[in-house]
Amino acid sequence: MSWATVDFGIGRIISLLENETLLLSGVHGEIEKMKKELLIMKSFLEDSNKHGGNGSTTTTTTQLFKTFVANTRDLAYQVEDIIDEFVYHIHVYRSCKNLWRAFHFPRYMWARHCIACKLGVVNVLIQSISDSMRRYSRLKNCQSSSPPIDDGSAKWVNNISESCLFFSENSLVGIDAAKRKLTGWLVSQETQRIVVSVVGMGGSGKTTLSATIFKSQSVRKHFESYAWVTVSKSYVIEDVFRTMIKEFYKEADTQIPPELYSLSYRELVATLVEYLKSKRYIVVLDDVWTTDLWREISIALPDGICGSRVMVTTRSNNVASFSYGVGSRKHEIELLKEDEAWLLFCNKAFSGCLEQCRRQNLEVMARKLLERCQGLPLAIASLGSMMSTRTLESEWKTVYNSLNWELNNNLELKVVRSILLVSFNDLPYPLKQCFLYCTLFPANYRMKRKRLVRMWMAQRFVEPIRGVKPEEVADRYLNELVYRNMLQVILWNPFGRPKVFKMHDVIREIALSVSKGERFCDIYKNGNDGDDDEETTEDCCTRHLCIQREMRPGTIRSTNLHTLLVCTKNSIELPSSLKLLRALDLEESAISKLPDCLVTLFNLKYLNVSKTQVKELPRNFHRLINLETLNTKHSKIEELPPGISKLRKLRHLITFRCNYGQDPTWNYVLGTRVSPDVCQLKDLQVMDCFNAEAELIKNLGNMTQLTRISLVMVKREHGNDLCKSLNKIKRLRFLSLTSIHEEETLEIDGLEATASIEKLFLAGKLERVPSWFHDLQNLTYLGLRGSQLQEKAIGYIQELPKLVWLSFYNAFMGPRLCFAQGFQSLKIMDIVQMQHLTQVVIEDGAMTELQKLYIRACRGLESVPKGIENLANLQELHLSHVSDQLVDRIRGAGSVDRSRVKHIPAIKHRFTTDKGSFYVSLSS
Repeated sequence: MSWATVDFGIGRIISLLENETLLLSGVHGEIEKMKKELLIMKSFLEDSNKHGGNGSTTTTTTQLFKTFVANTRDLAYQVEDIIDEFVYHIHVYRSCKNLWRAFHFPRYMWARHCIACKLGVVNVLIQSISDSMRRYSRLKNCQSSSPPIDDGSAKWVNNISESCLFFSENSLVGIDAAKRKLTGWLVSQETQRIVVSVVGMGGSGKTTLSATIFKSQSVRKHFESYAWVTVSKSYVIEDVFRTMIKEFYKEADTQIPPELYSLSYRELVATLVEYLKSKRYIVVLDDVWTTDLWREISIALPDGICGSRVMVTTRSNNVASFSYGVGSRKHEIELLKEDEAWLLFCNKAFSGCLEQCRRQNLEVMARKLLERCQGLPLAIASLGSMMSTRTLESEWKTVYNSLNWELNNNLELKVVRSILLVSFNDLPYPLKQCFLYCTLFPANYRMKRKRLVRMWMAQRFVEPIRGVKPEEVADRYLNELVYRNMLQVILWNPFGRPKVFKMHDVIREIALSVSKGERFCDIYKNGNDGDDDEETTEDCCTRHLCIQREMRPGTIRSTNLHTLLVCTKNSIELPSSLKLLRALDLEESAISKLPDCLVTLFNLKYLNVSKTQVKELPRNFHRLINLETLNTKHSKIEELPPGISKLRKLRHLITFRCNYGQDPTWNYVLGTRVSPDVCQLKDLQVMDCFNAEAELIKNLGNMTQLTRISLVMVKREHGNDLCKSLNKIKRLRFLSLTSIHEEETLEIDGLEATASIEKLFLAGKLERVPSWFHDLQNLTYLGLRGSQLQEKAIGYIQELPKLVWLSFYNAFMGPRLCFAQGFQSLKIMDIVQMQHLTQVVIEDGAMTELQKLYIRACRGLESVPKGIENLANLQELHLSHVSDQLVDRIRGAGSVDRSRVKHIPAIKHRFTTDKGSFYVSLSS
């Protein structure tokens, strides 16, 4: 982490100083002087890093380097705050009309003078640090030493990995099924070379599993030559080849060539090709970090017809999913199930004797401690071994309450921290920031993709890429963290996109300690669990803070916070000292009124008051000129304040609310009132969801960057202007239109710009199916409600090639709904509130990929769809508020239609009685 932080510290300051606004504002003299000195410092460190690597870094050098890291990091923070403040003053001055500029000019000049003085002080500090480093390098010849690695050397981590080759198979737990699967791939009769990838997070047991298979007799007797190679992150390909040759010769009991270490790259490749060309070999490449290795090494591994195999273990899904040829296979390591984890823990902590655990009254605490490991084998085994020497319940409670400290300070858990930190240290710096930022959320918190993306953007973690939206770059970051097994996907949307993420608890604890050390993130949490997290808010230097308990007055002392995330439902009081705040997230908190001082947070880019009792935004809300995201979803805010058009940087405007009042049947989604001048926001991407008004609809087309639009209260008379406006928006991916009442027609035949639409929801009467339905070639979701269509309308949508989810809410008037063909990509279908429906037919060959079928509030339907027996991929059938006849026909083994649904793994029935709503299973 240290080298990456220094690189960030200096690099970040340089990029900040290149801000065009600053260069044009009369302080470029101080800026140029600062940049010159910083570039010299950066070059010095790069040289030190390149010429080091002999592992001889002394304790003195380490401490000096850590001091330098802390100083440059603090300087980066300081410069960032100075520039944020100055850019604000520049904006205020330039936004004044000419008459007022003269009045504000003295104030602007004074601000510029103050900024120049502050930058001058920073320059002196930079010069002082630089002089110290030069002086030390002359005295200690610092160029010969490398910057320290945070937790032990890479060699030590490699030794830990290779020790798996010597584990007793009897000590391993939960590997039998995976071992059978992988062994089957390795000893199969396929003659071409096959690459088998085993992927999982650090400490998940992939190396242990692979080592067990590699040395098993069933594998050994199948191959003629064997080699196990542990690949370091900074491997040299010639050394990898030499290791392979030594392994092959050793296994064959052949003398290693004495000239091996003098052979060139070409000679090493020739030696391997000659030795392996007629042999059936197996090579295990352990802990591979990039696909570059395969590009370099594959030339030396003959791809003949002998049935050779290459096994790759990796933490990266990018590596595991790489195209190694026609014979590629991938196995993803699963974390241990509860019973397997308990068995492994007992083996380590109690020598397999559960009676000892019970006799010492430790089982309750042992299971609570085990929960923190969340099935990670390395953490379970290491923690179990450490606890084997502790016999008192009080000792176990102490460890449980201070697990964060134990992971970072206890030598017995060093292996867990070191192996997991290797994954972290391999991240590029932008991903390091994004990953550490995730530690703000509580343990096991379900982090939503869009929320993370928008908060990262607000913190400037997302690097600008020409021609690519920052939202798309941030999405790439998220995917990369998932591919590297740093974040876990716990929910995918029906379209195959990750939606909700969590961080493994052990990884989070280690990342949180790194984050605190960098003064990056901190947590103020419940004090009754014994952790020390709550103490650190006394430190006024953290940049990002999460409140997880009731805030006392004066809790937040830091004046340079960039994020305040509130994850408590206790009462809170926002301080007025957070002038540099960029992200304020109050989702589900107990706040009911935003303070007026909110509008002074000139740096605020992200504001989330969703699921709160807030009823209105401050009157001068338009002063938040840097705001990019405003989320009032499911709050009490019914109208946005005037002047919203002045927030020219706004990109995401989310105001969706549900109606829980007297008339939920049609107007169950409520829009928010907003001034029509909102259409002046040229950068707006998301507009969800607003009341349709004539002037707003006419000007909607001015916002050509919109990708998501949701409007309610749409009238028939809006149709012509609505279509004209929407036709100007070429990037629209999500469109939702709801008419003012159930009998009001949606007049949308004139819509033409539909090629980009991926999700479409139409609530309102359609006199006919719009002709442009045929053009929805990218549509993945279609929802129709109250459309009053006839059965022939199915023909307009059955051939849509990418349609995955289809929802009919009282959309058809006829008694019979027939799906004769098509729907080849459909996986989910909802049939809801079809009052006239008596029969559903799914003919053979239609919707063959369907996985989930929901039938709700269709009382006239007396049997399951005809042809349901042909849906071989159907996994779930959900019935809700349907007729008793329908349920009786499939309930129990002897029922009339039981044979037609017996292939469906999950059949659930929901019904309501005077005692409440209930779910029952009809599967068995």
